[in-house]
Amino acid sequence: MTDLPFPLAGTTLVTGPSNVGKTRLTARALDAWIDEHGTDGVVILDFAPEVRRDGRLLGGFLTRFTDVPDDVWYERLDAHAPRASGATVSAALDLATENARQSKRMVESAPADPCAVFVNDATIPFQAGQFDPTALLSYCDGVEVAVCNAFESDDLGVDDGISRNERAALDTLRSWADRVVER
Repeated sequence: MTDLPFPLAGTTLVTGPSNVGKTRLTARALDAWIDEHGTDGVVILDFAPEVRRDGRLLGGFLTRFTDVPDDVWYERLDAHAPRASGATVSAALDLATENARQSKRMVESAPADPCAVFVNDATIPFQAGQFDPTALLSYCDGVEVAVCNAFESDDLGVDDGISRNERAALDTLRSWADRVVER
C-alpha cells in the first residue's frame, strides 16, 4: 500500500504548473512500483529540461527525486526549454523541433513490451507539432501502469505556436488517461 493519490494500475496523467510536485509524485510512483514489482520491464522516458528563469528552476529530471536502478531502461532527453531559452519565436521553434526529433528517436528505441512506463514532462516532445502524441500513447497502451506528468499553465504563454501545440498534446493525453491528477 502506498500513499499515492492514485492507484498503480492503468494510466495516470499528473498535471499542473511549474514547481508543484509533478516530477516528485512521478518519482514516488516509480519507487512504489519498483518496491512492489521489481525493475523488470520498467521504462522511463525523461523529456524534462532543467532551466532557470527569473531565479526559479523550471522543469527537472526525475533523478532529482529518486535513484534509478541500473537495470531499469532510462533514457533522458537533452531537452531544451524553447519558450524560456529561445531568443525569438523562430529560435524557440527550432529548439522545440530538436526536442521532437530526439524524443521520437527515444520512443522508437525504447524496449518492446514494457510492463510499466513513467514519463517525465510528457508534452515536451510535441511542442513543435511535428511528433504525434499517439506514438507515445501507443507505446504505453497495454502496460500494467503508465504514469505521465505534464506542464499545464498559462505561465509560459498561450498564443504562440509552441503553447498551442503543447495544449493540444495535453488534451490528447487527458483523453487517453484513465485518471488525471491536478497539482
